[in-house]
Amino acid sequence: MLAFPVLPTRPGRHRRLTLTASGKVNLALEVLGKRADGYHELATVMQTIDLADRLTLEDADELALTTTSAEVPANADNLALRAAGALREAAKVDRGVRVRLDKRIPVAAGLGGGSSDAAAVLLGLNRLWGLRWPLARLAEVAVTLGMDVPFFLRGGLALGTGRGERLTPIPGTPLALVLVNPGEPLSTAAVYGRVTPAMYSDGGRARTMTEALRARKPTRVAASLYNGLEAAAMGVRPDLVRMRAALVAAGALGAAMSGSGPTVFGVARSFEQARQIRARLARASWGCWAVRTVSGPAVRMRAA
Repeated sequence: MLAFPVLPTRPGRHRRLTLTASGKVNLALEVLGKRADGYHELATVMQTIDLADRLTLEDADELALTTTSAEVPANADNLALRAAGALREAAKVDRGVRVRLDKRIPVAAGLGGGSSDAAAVLLGLNRLWGLRWPLARLAEVAVTLGMDVPFFLRGGLALGTGRGERLTPIPGTPLALVLVNPGEPLSTAAVYGRVTPAMYSDGGRARTMTEALRARKPTRVAASLYNGLEAAAMGVRPDLVRMRAALVAAGALGAAMSGSGPTVFGVARSFEQARQIRARLARASWGCWAVRTVSGPAVRMRAA
């Protein structure tokens, strides 16, 4: 487990917080095998990006959530609301929160939006409720919510192993990316359900990506992109092949699927080129974003 710094907390001072919660891409993702607990063993290089949701947390007696997206549940199925309940139970506090979620990251897109929202709620309530928990203790709650949630407590660039929850920070380089999303969610369970032993690998692709990032050359990073779930996802969404080809044809140095999809991203030489690629692809029926990678925290907050 990572040794995280303690967030400054002033109990009782804030009754409302506004936070931004960044998404992520998987620059490399390998499935190493099936675990005895039914999950898959992974090696993945995760990088936060500046496409972010916005959350407002307000002190309340109950747990409640409203959202701007019709695709996001506002009930107990919502991961952000589950995070509030899990922290309240773990901390044994009689407090509530009203969460307003302005959803900007596509839903079920392989960009970790739900996990980032959950991490934002954990960090925000740690301050709002005056718990003063270090991030390592919050990570113990985060891992019960999902394997990506611990990553978003910190953000930046990290190698994830195990089920993705064992994190090692790694050095990187700023990147400009173009995201392409078909506008329809893709079930993570459906993709993993199609993984076969023939799709397993040995972790070498993640190591290669780590070395490419240390070289600080976008061309080398682009050449090292890899996602071992692509073949499984393409069995559900064959148009992923066309999306990846369109990115490269529009000028991307290389392209790959993020997470379990269906978002595909391409590496550009610069942010200006990323904007040009986005403009070329915007004529299609896909959602497109030009984004930058984020080296600092995935979640940023301010008192409101």
